[in-house]
This record gives sequence, C-alpha cells and structure tokens, in this order.
Amino acid sequence: MEKLFKTIEGFRDYVLDLETNMTNKPAISPLSGGKGEYEKSVYIESELKKLKFDELFRIDAPDATAEKGIRPNIIAKYYGEDKSKTLWFMMHMDVVPEGDISLWKTKPFELTLDADKDTIYGRGVEDNQQAIAAAMACARAIMESGKRPPVNMGLMILADEEVGSDKGLIYLVNNNKELFGKGDSFIVQDSGSPEGNEVEIAEKSLLWLQLTTTGKQAHGSMPNTGNNAFYAASHLAIRLSDGLRAKFNKQDTLFNPPVSTFEPTKKEANVPNVNTVPGVDVFCMDCRLLPSYKAEDFEAEVKRIIKTVEDDFKVSIEFEYLQKLTSKATPIDAELVKAYSEGIEKVNNVKAKIIGIGGGTFAAHIRNMDMPAVVGGKIYGMPHVPNEKASLKFILDDAKLLAYTLMNFK
Repeated sequence: MEKLFKTIEGFRDYVLDLETNMTNKPAISPLSGGKGEYEKSVYIESELKKLKFDELFRIDAPDATAEKGIRPNIIAKYYGEDKSKTLWFMMHMDVVPEGDISLWKTKPFELTLDADKDTIYGRGVEDNQQAIAAAMACARAIMESGKRPPVNMGLMILADEEVGSDKGLIYLVNNNKELFGKGDSFIVQDSGSPEGNEVEIAEKSLLWLQLTTTGKQAHGSMPNTGNNAFYAASHLAIRLSDGLRAKFNKQDTLFNPPVSTFEPTKKEANVPNVNTVPGVDVFCMDCRLLPSYKAEDFEAEVKRIIKTVEDDFKVSIEFEYLQKLTSKATPIDAELVKAYSEGIEKVNNVKAKIIGIGGGTFAAHIRNMDMPAVVGGKIYGMPHVPNEKASLKFILDDAKLLAYTLMNFK
C-alpha cells in the first residue's frame, strides 16, 4: 500500500491536467440549457484508453435534445483475481450551470489554480470531476504496479445525475442489467467532508410534492362570490407540515437532522393583480422521510390531510410527485463498509463516521437492487455554488482511499 500511495502522490500534475480539460468542456443537461456530456465523454474516454483496462466501452442513451442525439455513459473494467465480483467506482460527468456569473471570482468553465498551488476553482471541479480524477489516478497506480486487485475494478462514469439520472444510471439499470452482478459493490464519491471521515450508508426517502388547490376566482371586493384557493392552500401547507411531523416523529441519530423533514418550498404565481381572489393556487413541498417509514404510509397521511382541507374549505386539491426516490440502507456490517472505513483511518488519519443523509444520491438506485453502496469523499462540500472549489491533495487522498478499499476488499 505504501508503494501505491507514493505512486499516487506523484500524480498531482496528472489530476490537475484531467481537471483542467474536464472543466473547459461544460457538460450541462439539455433540461438546464446545455448540450449534454458528449464532448466531455470523448475526452474522458480518450484518457481511459491510455490506461490498461481489459474492457472499455460506452452505452449511449438516446436524447434528441442533446449533442449527437445521445447521453453517453462510459464503462471501464480492470480484471481482478476473482472475476465474478466487481468493486465499482461510480461517478457522473454532468454539472449544473454556473448560475449568476457576477458572483464568480474566476471564469467558471476555465480552471483556475490558486496561489497556494493546491486549490482549484471552476464549475464541476468538485461535483463530480474530483471523483473522476481520483478514480483514474487510482486505476493508473494499480495498473503501473503490475498487480491485479482481489476483485475487478470497475469505473462507471455516467450522464444525467444532476437532473434525475434517467439518461444515466436509471437507463443502465433498465436496459443493461448484465452490468450489475449480485456480488458487486459500489463507491460513490459524491458527498463527504473536508476531514474525509464520512461513510454514508443510508438516505432518507426523497418525496417532492406539487399541490394544486382549485377554488373559484372572484373580485377582491366581493370574496363571498368566489372561493379563495390561496387561503385554503395556506391552511393546507400548515396542516401538512404540522400533521406529517406529528405522524412521522421517530428520531434516528444516524442522520442530521435526526428526524423526517416536511418543508413547504416553491410557490407558483397565482393571479397577477392584488384585487383578484385566486381560483387556483400551486405550491410545492420538499419531504425527506426516514427509511424506517414506508412511502405508502406517507402518501396515505397526505391524502387524509388533503381531505380535511377539501371538506373544510370546499375546494378540490390534487397532488403529484415531482420526485419520488426511496432506498434501502447498506448493512453496517457489509464488507464494503468495513474496507472503506479502514481505508479512511489509514489514509485520512481520522476515525470513520457512519452516517445517513437527507439528500439523495444515485447510490439509492444501487441499494434498491440489494447491492451495497457507500458514499463519501474528502471534499469542501461546495457543489452548485459560485466559486466551486476542490483540492488537489483531497483528490489524491480520495484516490488512495479507493486503492486501499479495492486492494483490501474480500
């Protein structure tokens, strides 16, 4: 391991070059105004071809709105002593748009190296190019060592994670099930902390609701001739928030916060002028349910509360899921959790902390196939914000952690 670690430490310029060339190829979803991942995928695939993978291919999801009409997903595999099992490093190519350009101190799609010669700035340098660079550095070091790992090393470099994974992981799960073996395990370096101590094994169910309340529009001076949908929806928001918190009130210290959360968030415009009573009102809720609860029970309680508002205010209310993602937890005694936790202590010199998160990652889809997945990484935790940054040292430490976990995986 010490020889591997020393080799990886010599890859600073290599990961800087990877990050530089990925950053200047914006891979933004067409749903967010971009062209997709094609240009970036061509570059990444060309770099992977320089390494000694036993398998390297692309699976393209069709998308007429994207460049070349496809959303590319790259698969690479380096055989281990036991070819029946693969430890996958799973990451994504796509990034979010830069947002308000006036808030950036550097050009978002041109990598900038700080005066400290370690910190790099640019959209995507952390989310999720850090994981790609770390996985490639790990692979290169193992290949140059001349040794084969105990199990296959696999890289899944995917499209479309930022807007739902329909053209990425979900497409592969639905159309290429042969990629996923029963003995496979997955590392997703798409979350973490600057200390690099977190091992995420569980996620809250992600339940986004859009609720549409329909009453009757009227003039503001004669509200008695109508039925104020906004007024009823305001009661709905309060009843849902309070009622769901009371119903689903368990605590689980694996998570922070340790409770399920139910927050009214987005509010659609209803009427354009002050003196009109709205006949239709639309708002959204971001709900994160502890995995000890069933989504079916959550939905039943939502419907029950909706009925009380309909009866009290004589309105009709419809709801739909804007996103619904539930997942199982990775067993805390899984071999993957053990090896990854040991690697954290060896590489980052901190005690591993087993956690759950309220956010959603595409590890949820893996866990729902009854395969273990851990999420972690040594990151600043600045995705989606202006002046997104990463550390070259953090990238190399993540590469070491991947190498340790793989070479010590049973």
